[in-house]
Amino acid sequence: MEIIDDSVTELDSLENCDLLPEKSVAIELYEKLAYPRIVEEKMLNLLRQGKISKWFSGIGQEAISVGVTAALNEDEFIFTMHRNLGVFTTRKMSLESLFCQWQGTQGGYSKGRERSFHFGSVQHHIVGMISHLGPQLSYAAGVGIASKLSKEDKITAVFTGEGGTSQGEFHEALNVASVWKLPVLFIIENNGYGLSTPTNEQYNCRRLSDRGIGYGMRSLTIDGNDIINVYNTVKRLAEEMRTDPHPVLLECMTFRMRGHEEASGVKYVPKELLEHWATMDPIQRYENVLLEKNILTQTDIDETKSRFKRQVNKSVELALDHPPIIPDTRLELSDVYAPFVYQEKIDENNKVEMRMIDAISSGLKVAMERHKNLILMGQDIAEYGGVFKITEGFVELFGKERVRNTPLCESAIIGSALGLSLKGYKAMVEMQFADFVSCGFNQIVNNLAKLHYRWGQNADVVIRMPTGGGVGAGPFHSQSNEAWFAHVPGLKIAYPSNPYDAKGLLITSFEDTNPVMFFEHKGLYRSHHQLIPEGYYNIPFGKGKVVKEGSQLTIITYGMGVHWALSAAEQFNHIDIEIIDLRTLVPLDEDIIVQSVMKTNRVIVLHEDNMFGGIGGEIVSIINEKCFEFLDAPVRRCAGLDTPIPFTIPLEKNYMANARLNEVIREIVEY
Repeated sequence: MEIIDDSVTELDSLENCDLLPEKSVAIELYEKLAYPRIVEEKMLNLLRQGKISKWFSGIGQEAISVGVTAALNEDEFIFTMHRNLGVFTTRKMSLESLFCQWQGTQGGYSKGRERSFHFGSVQHHIVGMISHLGPQLSYAAGVGIASKLSKEDKITAVFTGEGGTSQGEFHEALNVASVWKLPVLFIIENNGYGLSTPTNEQYNCRRLSDRGIGYGMRSLTIDGNDIINVYNTVKRLAEEMRTDPHPVLLECMTFRMRGHEEASGVKYVPKELLEHWATMDPIQRYENVLLEKNILTQTDIDETKSRFKRQVNKSVELALDHPPIIPDTRLELSDVYAPFVYQEKIDENNKVEMRMIDAISSGLKVAMERHKNLILMGQDIAEYGGVFKITEGFVELFGKERVRNTPLCESAIIGSALGLSLKGYKAMVEMQFADFVSCGFNQIVNNLAKLHYRWGQNADVVIRMPTGGGVGAGPFHSQSNEAWFAHVPGLKIAYPSNPYDAKGLLITSFEDTNPVMFFEHKGLYRSHHQLIPEGYYNIPFGKGKVVKEGSQLTIITYGMGVHWALSAAEQFNHIDIEIIDLRTLVPLDEDIIVQSVMKTNRVIVLHEDNMFGGIGGEIVSIINEKCFEFLDAPVRRCAGLDTPIPFTIPLEKNYMANARLNEVIREIVEY
């Protein structure tokens, strides 16, 4: 990295943003700036003493965190990174609780489940990061959507580093914010290094703020070590963004004076670079200004620092007295999901003939009518009605604010849905095809799924997943990927086999405030129909259904597998086959499985997904552990081939589990 000065960086300056605020504000800014430095110095001492395990230092960068936070209203959300201690202290979070958080003891903000700043506090309007860096950018965009929908006249600020701008989520989030004119301030803390990688190996543009130009948004680069410039610039921008919602990309030039984390050191940084930036220290610079302007004396400064040291030492002493976390397995398991109490709603009136596609559309419609805070998002779902026409006519009914076409950026849209949830909205994201969810995998498995367990915040998001084969669409439009998500604690998974269940389970998905992956088999959209209620009714998660009673063989399945099993039962009418439709995979109805196996003593687990690593292996394990003594034959799995699903119809038919189902039935009955 070059030694950066004004001529190199071509710093921007809004009019009068170098002017000192009134005296009381100037003094308050100094105290807010000096305080996190005192905290950090104490943390480094504790690290050397072995009393904390890790620390990501923000020494030399405090002016950005403090300046931004001080310039915003206290009820405006800020999304932080590793080195934004000044955000937490400026928002007056309990230092004792923060120390407990960093130590992993009782009294912290995450019950010992997270470290450093990987947590949030809605009370303080702060959301911490996950280590994947980019997701919080889209998360912040979702809060921006909520602010616009609620007409709150608020902005959202989100931090990233210069390294994070290389991630795809950075570009997706900026694009969404620009297209939707969201009041989001994207702040790049350009501190010279991503761990040990210098900026000239991270990007090849003059200024990172130039990237905003390509997204049609206002962009600036400022001196991030000048607290007055940061404060005044952000205050000015925030006022404009509240009145006229739009995103801004703000690059703040600074430098990381210590290692990425303390153990990594700074041996890779040229000595002259450290010496140069030491002269740019934000606290020393601001002290010089305050002394020169006679706003503070050296005695004032010394007394302020002494007072802060006493406060910090007292908080540390109190925190060190907190007991360690005592594991409670019951609590650990119960905190994976936000509490949800199912209340049955039955409507048997006005039944009409519906295909599954009609039932899903009806379920969405009645949910939109019931939940006025429900927002639908997806590619082509507005005027076009989605590729399967499930949301056709919804724009006319509910308007484009609630039925939103999205750019092709699955990750950013899922992250935005999570941001809506943070502000009390419900969100549905339609994957055009379930296969495309891989582009948003990180947001689902690391953000949505883990959020409640990490710091108690629920993720009220439903992701609809048109899935499955049988339509000759090939490896990128027909794969079954439910097992990817069944492995991830924190997600719920519904997979209906018929129109009635599809509508009822979808309605329950919106009642539940936990993230739900809702799988819809494309081959069932128009192939089966039922008489189902037009109105609002629900079906509980974790309750399977006996589709056909029998006494000689159980077939446990879901989705398209139910219809394969029914067809096979007709062919093998001399065998009394019981068919169990699981309906939801998480939670899984173990009771219905156990009861059926104890009755029939022979079991086939059937699913379209690949055999290896499929959900069938888990079901077999449950049967082995709970029903072994009742079995008259080994439990058999019947599943898709362990290949990608092919395109040509003969190959696709050969791939499908039902191509082998009859053979498996014969083998298990004859065993």
